[in-house]
Amino acid sequence: MRVVIAGGHGNIALRLARQLAAKGDQAVGIIRNAAHAADLRDSSAEPVVLDLESASVDEVADALKGADAAVFAAGAGPGSGIARKDTVDRGAAALFGAACELAGVRRHVQIGSMGVGRPPSPGTDEVFAAYLRAKEAAEEDLRKRDLDWTILRPGRLTDDPPTGQVHLADAVDYGEISREDVAAVIVASLGEGRTFGRTLELIGGEMPIAEAIARI
Repeated sequence: MRVVIAGGHGNIALRLARQLAAKGDQAVGIIRNAAHAADLRDSSAEPVVLDLESASVDEVADALKGADAAVFAAGAGPGSGIARKDTVDRGAAALFGAACELAGVRRHVQIGSMGVGRPPSPGTDEVFAAYLRAKEAAEEDLRKRDLDWTILRPGRLTDDPPTGQVHLADAVDYGEISREDVAAVIVASLGEGRTFGRTLELIGGEMPIAEAIARI
């Protein structure tokens, strides 16, 4: 399986690339900064330098040609302002979805965030509130597309070692999960039809990943 990952230098994306390679699949990571290409190669991923904030849909579709699946793991990142929450977390996500349609790549996993679709807590930072709005708009855009999509909303991300056990459902209580386990859930769900057309929340839990997906 050839999997193209938008935001290929992200913490989840690099872990995802390594896990895909371990099972014999090929990862392609779209990155904005050419200096990050070596990190992708070290993670057994093929780097493609392309800025999703300025690229055309045809350019992104070219990067997707021949892929079996696509994963949107990009984000404006810490320290970015309200404007880039919109151009990356919403705009780049919509561009990537449109490019998947154009390239004929039906399988699409988009990484969202817990808290999307819920009213922000009183006193929520305005940049974080903008981030949640952008993620919600990106989800709404993807749901309208003719793709076999899955939206994953992980809880607070950690760099803890993976446990291989999760709680995956339409809605779960707030919690945390390791980035390694998020990547493992993506790998396990790529070919799993029961996750198509679903928005799923994800935290650490007590159920093995394969079983958690089988019970969706």
